Amino acid sequence: MQFSQAPEQTFEGPSQRTTEPVVVGASVLAITYADGVMVMTDTGASYGSLARFTNIERMKKVNVKTLVAVGGELSDSQFLDDVYGELATEDHMANDGHVRAPEELHSIACRILHNYRSRGNPLWNQVVTCGVSRAGKPFLGYVDLYGTNHVDDIVVTGFGMHMALPLLRKTWKKDMSEAEARTALEDAMRVLVYRHCRTINKFQIGTAKLDGSIDISEPFALQTKWDYNRFRDPRAQELPLPQL
Repeated sequence: MQFSQAPEQTFEGPSQRTTEPVVVGASVLAITYADGVMVMTDTGASYGSLARFTNIERMKKVNVKTLVAVGGELSDSQFLDDVYGELATEDHMANDGHVRAPEELHSIACRILHNYRSRGNPLWNQVVTCGVSRAGKPFLGYVDLYGTNHVDDIVVTGFGMHMALPLLRKTWKKDMSEAEARTALEDAMRVLVYRHCRTINKFQIGTAKLDGSIDISEPFALQTKWDYNRFRDPRAQELPLPQL
């Protein structure tokens, strides 16, 4: 009796999964204000240059203290959603009244993203963690696919780092009201609607307040203006320059 030989195995290099993003969400904008933290994202996800999905919610309440918003690769963000779900289950099963604070969840996200990056299989995301710290102060943290992280009063991801961040730095102040914070985020995001072709005009705003409440708005559109001379004709001169 003759046995057929097993097919020869060929190895073309290490496994590559999300070393290149496929379905990607655009910028996340977040700031602290007098009563807590406010974050804004659009609901789009692009497949290359195609705005393939227009109803993706990229922010999530992960527990009673923390709101997380994610930019970048959609499938990787879904994996992170599962991780946050497991952490919430652990807190519930302990049944001791303890819930992880946003600074703890931010630290866990930093360790996870740095670990995957070190293994050559990065999670192609930028994670923004919002909430009220154990000290009772607004907390806003950022970590990217390399594990690079920081905590600040203004956090921006993606293309917004180039266009929205300077605008938010100009308008932000420590004691700004909720209405002022929303206006600042909307004005900065409106610029991205004009200038970033991966942003769609459909947004959500989330707040994590000092009183312990976390709210995520229904999707809404910003009022825009497309009849500037330079939008219709890039060579046109429009002086004085319009005020945004």
